[in-house]
Amino acid sequence: MNQKSNLKELKHLVDKLSSEHSLSKDEWIRLITGRTPALLEYLFSSAREERCRYYGHDVYIRGLIEFTNYCRNDCFYCGIRKSNPNIFRYRLSEEDILSCCHAGYNLGFRTFVLQGGEDAYYTDDRIVRLVSCIKSRYPDCAVTLSIGEKSYDSYQRFFDAGADRYLLRHETYDAQHYSRLHPPSLTAAARQECLWHLKEIGYQVGTGFMVGSPYQTPEHLAEDMLFIKELNPQMVGIGPFIVHHETPFADKESGSLELTLFMLGLLRLMLPKILLPATTALGTIHPEGRELGILAGANVVMPNLSPTSVRKDYSLYDNKICTGDEAAECRRSLEKRMESIGYQVVTARGDSLN
Repeated sequence: MNQKSNLKELKHLVDKLSSEHSLSKDEWIRLITGRTPALLEYLFSSAREERCRYYGHDVYIRGLIEFTNYCRNDCFYCGIRKSNPNIFRYRLSEEDILSCCHAGYNLGFRTFVLQGGEDAYYTDDRIVRLVSCIKSRYPDCAVTLSIGEKSYDSYQRFFDAGADRYLLRHETYDAQHYSRLHPPSLTAAARQECLWHLKEIGYQVGTGFMVGSPYQTPEHLAEDMLFIKELNPQMVGIGPFIVHHETPFADKESGSLELTLFMLGLLRLMLPKILLPATTALGTIHPEGRELGILAGANVVMPNLSPTSVRKDYSLYDNKICTGDEAAECRRSLEKRMESIGYQVVTARGDSLN
């Protein structure tokens, strides 16, 4: 097949996605392995069109509060894994977290994302009390939790306390690939079961995967897309795998900007009403990574509201950006960045239309 007819076939698959048709695993692999600059340009144009159809040029902001870097898990790619002794561990107090929310609310944030390692100190009772307090003080705000794998009953308690959304990346759908990224105590099946529990309870659910993680193949990415299509979440967070020097993957290569942007565009077309962040990891691997993410179809950015004194210690990967900016500086900077490409940061909860 010559290059021209090959591009035509791949554009047909992009158009098939745009018309809400499902792709087979083989078609996903064909798209992922056949990408070219011309195909990327065509995909991103289609993705922007779909994004603007449902969300206009609005970019939603989420106030990220990284409240603990203690973690019971030992994921091979993560800088806050429990086996890393060369990290200063911290926990924010309830007062600290509420102070972050207060500052964020005054800056226009209407979603707070509480993210942390799987830290046993934060019992269900503590999380319930924290969520209840935030919701009582800021009833017009959404509370998102990103605190890992929990029991069905725990998820139900958090939801009943007022949690609106839950972020839990499935990381990779393939069980064997998952086992190469995690210790034996963690399984792909358990992670996926948690996501189905969250859906059943009624959360707005977010999942996602790392792009370019060690041992990842186009087949794995195809299976990720098929799983996300079946789960039909409200949010999908993807970002490039970035090496952390204190992990078993210290000598691996980080994921690429190009493939991450390509997958963002495909996700926007596959589920056009989802919330899709341009992640901090994108901004870490390229100075304009978040802008490029928005131009590939994303519509969410997540500035950091955590105290600047601890941000450098929430080091999931090396060279993470925005560890020194005050929340107000970070927000103003993002507003200017988004305006420079024709988009606008808006003050709204920004619930998913999916």
